[in-house]
Amino acid sequence: MQLARQISGEQLPFRRRLTTQNESSEHLAKSLHLNKRQVEEMEDDELTEKLETVLLEKIHNGDRQALFQLGQLYFELGKYEKARTFFERAAENDDYQAIFQLGVIYYDGLHGHSDCAKALGYMQRIIEADPKKVDHLTHAACYNIGRAYLQGYGCKQSDELAEKFWLIAADDGNPNASIKAQSALGLFYSREDHLDLKKAFYWHSEACGNNNLESQGALGVMYQNGLGVKQDASAAFVCLREAASRGNVYAMGNLVSHYYKRKFYTKCMELAARVAMFDDVDQIAKETDCLPCFISKGISMAAFYYARCLHLGLGVQKNEAEAKKYYSRSFEFDSDVCAKLQNITQHGII
Repeated sequence: MQLARQISGEQLPFRRRLTTQNESSEHLAKSLHLNKRQVEEMEDDELTEKLETVLLEKIHNGDRQALFQLGQLYFELGKYEKARTFFERAAENDDYQAIFQLGVIYYDGLHGHSDCAKALGYMQRIIEADPKKVDHLTHAACYNIGRAYLQGYGCKQSDELAEKFWLIAADDGNPNASIKAQSALGLFYSREDHLDLKKAFYWHSEACGNNNLESQGALGVMYQNGLGVKQDASAAFVCLREAASRGNVYAMGNLVSHYYKRKFYTKCMELAARVAMFDDVDQIAKETDCLPCFISKGISMAAFYYARCLHLGLGVQKNEAEAKKYYSRSFEFDSDVCAKLQNITQHGII
């Protein structure tokens, strides 16, 4: 259940997002009735204030689209209560992007308190709408509904309905569908109660092909251990190395293990020493969109192997006192991973 609780929501697809950071200078200049040079010379705070003023004026003059745009500006500035107010006004005019954002705000309680049942209602309103009006939102909404059923928030918990909506959201690997749903299905079919490793491998492959970082690391582990696919050390190494280079901490931990088992102790020690010092799991999860539980496992693995190198003087000067600190750090981040590694150490496997 820990994994289910940690699965994050799908965010608003890119169409009609509005921020001063990702809008082109030309588009902002047109919106603000300025020239491109004037926009590029303005500070972010000044630009935001100007944009806010323009949108409020448009709303005053009856521009319904500006209701969503101003709500989105406040949303991306972290002013969620203000965002909610304008999204609700836009939702009265069936602005489905505003409806989607209200679902996000209420589900995650961004404005101070959550109302998962209300959030679920907003997402269901999207999938029940005219497909022509919500084509770019349907996959993301289905993913979020599936997440709600898996977690049992705002509805009766149901793995079957979670699977149903995620399959719709994943759309057989469509790169324009919900890639988070594709990765989530890989995790779903790896759980003991729904274990089907061939399906897990299939969905992680689809998600990885669509650039999902979590699934790229998962594929490396599956190739490494022959889970749902024939064991392939070369493919495992490629997946783990590339995922690690992109910030997947679980892949880093498994890459440390790969180096250790092949007696590349210097490479093992150098990577393990760096990863073992990672500390802010939640911030890493936010930056990489990887699950906190797997980030903790990656740090635990790295800390254990670094302790092992220090304990035996492999690739680094022997230091048993320092090794004890890192054995403890491994246990701190994931006691199960630490216990498993300790067990195979005692049996002479590593």
